[in-house]
Amino acid sequence: WPPRSPDLTSLDFYLWGYLKEVVFKEEPTTREDMENRIRRACEAIPRNVLLSTVAHFQRRLNYCINANGATF
Repeated sequence: WPPRSPDLTSLDFYLWGYLKEVVFKEEPTTREDMENRIRRACEAIPRNVLLSTVAHFQRRLNYCINANGATF
């Protein structure tokens, strides 16, 4: 499959949206504030969110395998 297959970018499906919501719950005031918020948000991702992200990614991998690497 293509190196940047949109069907296989698990972060794009959920995790980035989750992190963006947490980081921008209140508008960061400085670049340093935003960097700190990103670090804290990443460190605090709940286990169930990570497990769900992995499960969805595995499901998409199976779709890709069944489609012989084509877009699905």
